[in-house]
Parts: sequence; C-alpha cells; structure tokens
Amino acid sequence: MGYLEGKHMSYEETGILTADQLKDKLPSNERFKKGPVAIIECVQRIPCDPCAGVCKLGAIKKKSLVDPPEVDYQQCVGCAECVSVCPGLAIFIVDMNYEKDEASLTIPFELLPSPKPEETYEALDREGKNVGQARIIATKIKKDRTMVVTVAVKKSLAMTVRNIRRKSQE
Repeated sequence: MGYLEGKHMSYEETGILTADQLKDKLPSNERFKKGPVAIIECVQRIPCDPCAGVCKLGAIKKKSLVDPPEVDYQQCVGCAECVSVCPGLAIFIVDMNYEKDEASLTIPFELLPSPKPEETYEALDREGKNVGQARIIATKIKKDRTMVVTVAVKKSLAMTVRNIRRKSQE
C-alpha cells in the first residue's frame, strides 16, 4: 500500500491513503466493541461540510469549512446518514460485532447494476486490489443521495476493505 518501486510515497503523490496515515484518527478497540461507528478517511482541506450538517447527534465536527471532519466516537452510533452525503465517498461505517467471524461495512456505491442481498462481490482495498470476498447484506438509497451498501467481510479485513466489485464472469 502506497509503495512504488520500494519507496514510500505520500498520499499527495499516489492519491491513496495508507492505514498508517489513518491510525491516529481511528476509534479505540473499546469503541469498536460497542457497535457500529463512522470512519472518516477525509484528509483534504477543501470547503465541504455535508457530513457535519447531516449528523443529528453532532458526532461529526469541523473546526472550519475547509478543515477535515472529526468524529466524536462516543457520540457516533453508526447510523450511516453521513455515508450517503459525502461527495468524496470517504466515510464508512464499521461494525465489528456483526457476526462471530465477520464485520459489517457500510460503504458508498455509485455503479450499476446495484448489488442485491446475498450476492458475493470481490472485496477491494484502498488501491482497488482484491483482498477477499464481501457478501451483500443490504442496499439503501435515499432520493438525491449516493447508494450505500452494507457488506459482511472477515473481521481481519474490516479496516482494509473500502469498495466492492462484481465478480468477473469467467
């Protein structure tokens, strides 16, 4: 992740965030045990704030219009309202308590055809590489918003998977 020819490249050079670049912005293991929570992988200083405006609990805050959002993990309940309004597709809901061996991820999805519950897709990391399988749990779309898809993945992939792709028909 984020490596090119053996040399570590920055997000500005690759366009891909690494887990190391995000580790200080993530909830604690104790918070993950409490249930679903929003993970925001937005690091750019751009004028944008729909996530903060849609959060009814005030769990997403911004110091200014251009500062990246921050999540108050004690207030966030993982409702996923913020996922569908983020124009950068940079917000995900992670629930480590979904099943014994699986976590659920709620992710933005803007492709057709729409996934259907119980279908199995390829689970992709931040670079678009296939890292496993994702089983579709549910899809949801609100008028004028991005569709959100909830998938089940191995718990070990919960902080790696950030997208899905229909399996190729061979």
